[in-house]
Amino acid sequence: MDPGLASTGWGVLDANPGHIQYVAHGCIATSASTPLEDRLLDIHERIRGILDLYGPAEVAMEALYFAKNVTSALSVSEAKGVLRLTCRQAGLAVVEYGPGAIKQSLVGRGRAEKAQVQEFVRMFLGLSEIPRPDHAADALAAAVCHAHNRWFADRIPKTGPG
Repeated sequence: MDPGLASTGWGVLDANPGHIQYVAHGCIATSASTPLEDRLLDIHERIRGILDLYGPAEVAMEALYFAKNVTSALSVSEAKGVLRLTCRQAGLAVVEYGPGAIKQSLVGRGRAEKAQVQEFVRMFLGLSEIPRPDHAADALAAAVCHAHNRWFADRIPKTGPG
């Protein structure tokens, strides 16, 4: 997921070790003219419907990154809280990845351009065009990053005492 109050991107993959397949993507848009509580409720209900429809085992979410806009950070944080709660109610774990970690995982450079990441997502998932809107492409990028990290983490031998 790519959290946002105005737009929340989502993407669904079927991911198994060595195989990642695109399933669906989209974006939940809310209107600035709608009261905040109604916008958050709309995000909750629509994400819950998506979770019920596709039945994911886990959720990957892009962590918030803001340089200067505190007002935007606060509203996105509220939407993020709703997403976390909705996932928790559905019994799902949520794993967050920062934008740099997603870019590093997909493109090999933590400071890759957005267009590079979007093109990677398109090619890697075998799509005919870059997923739109951008928030949906970002959500799919987070999902691919998580699938890669889960697969590789499961293959790395555990070390430690005993």
